[in-house]
Amino acid sequence: MMKRIKRKVVVIGGGPAGLAAAISAKKAGCDDVLLIERARILGGILNQCIHDGFGLHRFKEALSGPEYAQRFIDEFRSLDIDVMTETIVLTMDRRRVLQVSSKAGLLEIQAGAVVLAMGCRERTAGAISLPGTRPAGVYTAGFAQNVMNLENMMVGKRAVVLGSGDIGLIMARRLTLEGAKVLAVFEILPYSSGLPRNIQQCLNDYDIPLFLSTTVIKIHGEHRIDGVTVAQVDDRMQPIQGTERYLDCDTLLLSVGLIPENELSQEAGVRLNPLTNGAFVDDTLMTSVPGVFACGNVLHVHDLVDHVSAEADSAGKNAADYVQKGKNDPKIRIPVTPGEGIRYTLPQTISGKRDVTLSFRVEEPARNRRVMVCDGDRVVKRKKVIRLHPAEMVQIPLKKDILKDVRSLKVYVE
Repeated sequence: MMKRIKRKVVVIGGGPAGLAAAISAKKAGCDDVLLIERARILGGILNQCIHDGFGLHRFKEALSGPEYAQRFIDEFRSLDIDVMTETIVLTMDRRRVLQVSSKAGLLEIQAGAVVLAMGCRERTAGAISLPGTRPAGVYTAGFAQNVMNLENMMVGKRAVVLGSGDIGLIMARRLTLEGAKVLAVFEILPYSSGLPRNIQQCLNDYDIPLFLSTTVIKIHGEHRIDGVTVAQVDDRMQPIQGTERYLDCDTLLLSVGLIPENELSQEAGVRLNPLTNGAFVDDTLMTSVPGVFACGNVLHVHDLVDHVSAEADSAGKNAADYVQKGKNDPKIRIPVTPGEGIRYTLPQTISGKRDVTLSFRVEEPARNRRVMVCDGDRVVKRKKVIRLHPAEMVQIPLKKDILKDVRSLKVYVE
C-alpha cells in the first residue's frame, strides 16, 4: 500500500532554483519544506560548470558553478530543510498531489504549495531534424561538458560546434584547453546566441572562428562521425546552393537551444506560454494552477544563474505565504504583453498591488535604444539601454506606486 503524507511546501528540483526557493520558503517562516531531487547530490547543472563567472551579481565575486552551488547547499543544510535525493516525481495533479518514486518506495504527497524548479534540457540532433547518418561522436554540448568535467573522459580530437549558445562556446574553449582542435563554431542566425563575454573569452581569445548564417546540412560517418557538410543560409534559414563545404572532424557538439522541463506542469494542467515553453505566471510567480509556483529555467531560460536565484527567492517566499496566510487571488489581473521588438515578457499578469520586476528578451540585436513600458498612450517607465541582445535578459523594476490605475502594460523597443 502506498504511503501518504502531507507537506506544506514541496520544491521539485535541487539545482540553483530549487535550493534558493527552499531556503527562501524556510526563511519566510514555513517550518515544513521538502525539496525533491532526482540526482544523488544537490547542485544540479552547476556541478559540471567548472568555469568561473557565476555569482558576480549575487556575491560580487566570480565563482565556479560548484562553488556557487555550495554556498546555497551550505545554507540549505544549516536551515535543516528536509530533502529527498534520488527521488523522481512521477505525477502531479491540480490538487497538488504528487506521486514519487524514492529509495524507500512509492510515496504520495499532498502539498500545500509546490514550487516547480526542474530546470531545462538540451535540444538534440533529432529535435532540429539534423540531416545525415547517426554515428557516434555527436553530442549535445551539455552532455559533453558532463562527460569531460565529471567523468574525466575526452569526447574527441577534431570538433565542430553547431550553435553559438553559451554552453557551446564554453565547451569550444574547454576542448581547446584539453588539446583538441576546434575547427569552428557555426550559427544559423545572423548573430550569436551567446553572451558577448563568452564570444570574446571562449572564441576570440583562442582563435576559434565563428561563422554566422551558416549551419550543418549533413553528418557523414557510419560508426563514428568522420565529417560534416556546412552551408550558408538565406533569410528564410534555407541553405544557399554553392556555399557548401566539407570539414573533416570526429566530434560534433550541438548548442542549439534549451527546453524547459515542463512535462509535470502539463500533467497538472499548468498553462504554458509557447514563446518561452514555460508557465504563464502572475507577479507572485504562481501559475494558472492555484498554489503551484514556477521559477528558474523551467519558467524561462535564463542567461545568468544570479537571476535564477533572485527569481527563486520570490517563488519560495510566495509559496510560503500561500500556505501560511491563505490564498491571495486578486480580482484584478493586469495583463503584461510584448510589443514591437520584444520576444516575450514575464510575468504575464500583475496585480498592481506590489512592486514587480519585468523580465524580457528582445527579438534582435540593437544599440542605443529605449525600452518603454506603457499603459495605452501613457508611459509608465522608460529605460535607455546602450546594447540589447536576444542572449541577454533585460529587467525593469516597477514600484507599485506607479502602477496605480494601470489597466494593461505593453513593453516595446523604441
